[in-house]
Amino acid sequence: MADNLNQHIDQVRDLKSTLQLDIVSAERSIFSGRAKMVIVTGKDGEIGILPGHTQLLASLKPGQIRYVTPEGKEEFLYVSGGFVEVQPEVVTVLADTILRAVEIDEERAVEAKEKAEKILASKGHKVDEYTAALIELSKALAQLRVARRRK
Repeated sequence: MADNLNQHIDQVRDLKSTLQLDIVSAERSIFSGRAKMVIVTGKDGEIGILPGHTQLLASLKPGQIRYVTPEGKEEFLYVSGGFVEVQPEVVTVLADTILRAVEIDEERAVEAKEKAEKILASKGHKVDEYTAALIELSKALAQLRVARRRK
């Protein structure tokens, strides 16, 4: 009886020290489970989220999502942009594209980075081309940061 009670107390303690994290892209659910901490790349910088965080709705820019599992393992994902909704015990990330580090084609990301840098270095391009190149450069750099975390 005491063992069951202690086990139940440990389970409640684990729930209070973690939050529910749901990460969903337009194509699939990437992760649904408990996490000790979540860090996302918001439009104005990184946002760190712990259990009990105040409510928040924020837009995300191309960057990484980092979360820590209850066992203490850090996981890294690339996100192309989207939104994060934070409730005191639940975090939901919605994005167009989310990739695990192992899914990123590093060679392709390097090529996209170099192409964008070449466009940005050239003169006489239109504002739309310049803006598109900046966006592509941002995405490529974010993918490379996440891909290099797996090494």
